[in-house]
Amino acid sequence: MLHYSLRSVEGEALIRLTDSDFNVDEEVSQMKKKSVGGIVTFIGTVRGESEEGQVNLMEIEVYPEMAEKQLHAINEEAIRRFNVDDIRIIHRHGELHVGDNIVLIAVSAGHRDEAFSACRYVIDELKKRVPIWKREQTPSGERWVEEGSPE
Repeated sequence: MLHYSLRSVEGEALIRLTDSDFNVDEEVSQMKKKSVGGIVTFIGTVRGESEEGQVNLMEIEVYPEMAEKQLHAINEEAIRRFNVDDIRIIHRHGELHVGDNIVLIAVSAGHRDEAFSACRYVIDELKKRVPIWKREQTPSGERWVEEGSPE
């Protein structure tokens, strides 16, 4: 079991790269406090189909040190830019099957507009900047997913 995480001052994992599944309810419950008026979540899962057809499973590779550095920067940018209370980023790696969770972005804020905007920003920036690569296994072979494929 491989886990990499960055922790807040209170010791809660804010950013986590893991080969294990995550519990959305547990993550969200840790974000609730008096100042929070809403929590927005995005959960990415392995699809059974892609542009190329049927997907049997997905392998996700990550460069942990660089990924954590970029995720930390994205987290800090979003907190400052959107004035939100807390952001959780969990991304899995390893072999995942259709329907498995890949990523969780959870954002808590006093108001929903900020939470929705920050959540969108985090997932968009993650896809652009974080060194995570996906390889789909299909009946006809394997292929790297274009977005984020290694050079």
